[in-house]
Amino acid sequence: GEKHMFAVHFYENNIIVLTQALRNIPAVDEDLKIKGRKCKVLDVSYNDNNHVHVQIEFEKIVEKSKAAAELGKKKKR
Repeated sequence: GEKHMFAVHFYENNIIVLTQALRNIPAVDEDLKIKGRKCKVLDVSYNDNNHVHVQIEFEKIVEKSKAAAELGKKKKR
């Protein structure tokens, strides 16, 4: 039969990132791509009226911080 649509609200640090009407609700620990960035689902909570709140964490962009960390190590004497 007709599958239900859910209003899925994606949050990072309680800031709303995206709202999507989805038939499938993401699972905890699932890897997603939102706005071209990889993220991980930390928590999923339901409230009434088919609204789903999904807490996510974007993957840290590594290259820049790694370079900075390397520089930091070299500077210490």
